[in-house]
Amino acid sequence: MRYDWILDVLTDLRAFSQTNGLKTLATQLEETLRVAETEIVRLRDDPGALRVADPGGTAGGAQTGGG
Repeated sequence: MRYDWILDVLTDLRAFSQTNGLKTLATQLEETLRVAETEIVRLRDDPGALRVADPGGTAGGAQTGGG
């Protein structure tokens, strides 16, 4: 599926963290991997679940540009 790449990225980040003594980060990335896996399974089960809530890209208050 098109979202599986994120699992590879998170796994690489977790391995880097473990190798370099970033134990708290590695633990957080393990949890993040579980969340990502759950989300991906949900999307596989319900492809219509993925919707663009904010086409402007400002969801969560994140904005780009000066202001």
